[in-house]
Amino acid sequence: MAKSSDAIVHDPEGGIDRLVEIMARLRDPETGCPWDVAQSFATIAPYTIEEAYEVADAIERAAWDELEGELGDLLFQSVFHARMAEEAGLFTFHDVARGMADKMLARHPHVFGSQDDIDSADAQTENWEAIKAAERAEKAQHGTLDGVAVGLPALLRAYKLQKRAARVGFDWPDVGPVLDKVTEEAREVAEARDRLSHAELTEELGDLFFVLANLARHLGVEPEAALRHANAKFTRRFEAVEARLAALGKRPEDSDLAEMDAFWEAVKADETRG
Repeated sequence: MAKSSDAIVHDPEGGIDRLVEIMARLRDPETGCPWDVAQSFATIAPYTIEEAYEVADAIERAAWDELEGELGDLLFQSVFHARMAEEAGLFTFHDVARGMADKMLARHPHVFGSQDDIDSADAQTENWEAIKAAERAEKAQHGTLDGVAVGLPALLRAYKLQKRAARVGFDWPDVGPVLDKVTEEAREVAEARDRLSHAELTEELGDLFFVLANLARHLGVEPEAALRHANAKFTRRFEAVEARLAALGKRPEDSDLAEMDAFWEAVKADETRG
């Protein structure tokens, strides 16, 4: 391996070029890491999603001491994918960086160009959407829902699909009809749960989740954030229940629903008083 390559690999101030070179060394078919060499876009994609969620988790918990490392892990995913693309003759990491820089310039003409009529966040959002619509048109994405990534988490994709449809007027006028629809879908699940096939029940539950995402949008709540908060609350409370059981020398499997539910209500009460 060339001395220049070794030099940048071991240079603490090498920045992004150092990381790109490290990735190239890891993927070297002869001297690289066997695990890294064996990977493909498909096998790495789940790790990319996981790292993005770990960034969101650190932010949700205000774990600022962890955020730097989590952002580094996510950056490495981009470097990994770009390296595999370079090996396939598709593009390089520097192409990715240049493309993103060009996109930001194009989408912020009020900062980097001559446009000076953007004076608020709302105006910027409207201008941003207009620019993205023009970009989709250039890519022959003419449908309203074109470009909403299929690989997004289902709840987030439902939210984005509904936002797109709302832009062209396909939306309830206010939250009232949405609440009515939530009640209707929940009733259909409750009434039909014993007579529906698994596939039919899956469809009914999907309808309920979809309209709940729409309700969140009408209320100005990002549904993924709401569900993350609920998950964190459940985790916190259940761990408190486990701690109370442990004080009695018991584990959850040694308890029963009535006892655990009593502890659960006590934990909730303590949180309310706190």
